[in-house]
Amino acid sequence: MNKFIITINRECGSGGGEIARLLGKKIGVKVYDRKILDSVAQQFDLSVENIERIKAQRVTWWDDFCRFYQQFGAVSSSNDTPLEATPLSVYHAEARLMRELAAKESCIIIGRAGFHIFHNEPNAVHILIIAEDNARIDRIARKQNLSREEAEKVIKDIDNRRDTFVKSVTGKSRLDAHNYDLVINITGMSPEQVTAFLADIIREKLNFQNCQ
Repeated sequence: MNKFIITINRECGSGGGEIARLLGKKIGVKVYDRKILDSVAQQFDLSVENIERIKAQRVTWWDDFCRFYQQFGAVSSSNDTPLEATPLSVYHAEARLMRELAAKESCIIIGRAGFHIFHNEPNAVHILIIAEDNARIDRIARKQNLSREEAEKVIKDIDNRRDTFVKSVTGKSRLDAHNYDLVINITGMSPEQVTAFLADIIREKLNFQNCQ
């Protein structure tokens, strides 16, 4: 069959990243997450931490677009002028890299507004993984050896940063069910159970027979 793309968005602490990696192994495709951010950080000659802070900035889409457009004009007239890292310029750099990856091979993209970037792609499945708050807090507390109060703060911070970035660059809410083919609350399910379920969905939607 033709190349396909699966985008997986997730609430912090839901285990969506782990499930994405298990799903990649199950259907035999690469999973991209942190490597995309590492590559974009190199393009802007910044650390990953600085890129993350820039993505979390609260700016309007229009203000950022105007800044990006002005900078693009400056870069067009001088190849020596570096592009300033803004939420929108980082988004475009990530989107460009994701499209290049998807053009070469079937893959799974975790987060990074993938549901929006590939919303017109016919061979795509967009998934949102959520979980109940207590389950998310327990998972982060256990994984990072934190108190429940500390884990709750981590979850709120990460979810807020992700929400802010996606809203700023796409004008959409990343938690809007209309952006996805499937929204699944995985509370009470193991990562392996969720992976098997998602593999069945993907097999049916894409007529893909290589899910074991």
